[in-house]
Amino acid sequence: MTTERLTDQARHDQGITVRRAVLGDAHVDRAVAGTTEVTADFQDFITRVAWGDVWSRPGLDRRSRSVAVITALIALGHEEELAMHLRAGLRNGLTVDEITEVILQSAIYCGVPAANTAFRIANRVFSEEQS
Repeated sequence: MTTERLTDQARHDQGITVRRAVLGDAHVDRAVAGTTEVTADFQDFITRVAWGDVWSRPGLDRRSRSVAVITALIALGHEEELAMHLRAGLRNGLTVDEITEVILQSAIYCGVPAANTAFRIANRVFSEEQS
């Protein structure tokens, strides 16, 4: 697969657009507003690389990327990021039933305790999203 080479600024612009579409304006606005001298390079990095490069690739749709990310976060026990990406999964078109199946599937490969924690977080996120 050949990809067009973008400038850092174009990658950042593409990344912020995708980041907002996946995570929502409110989340991105909070992250940007919370940027400090210490975190500025990191915020630029994740916007350019995670969102401008990887999430912008044509090989997977956003639903599929959400499934992959949710599974990885369950496996690694990243609870705060999991809640954010469960919301993103809903925004990317996954249904509650589909996310529930992803968590159930993760119980086999990531472990029952990890899935148990993921179900607890999902229940909270789904309740908040319905309110």
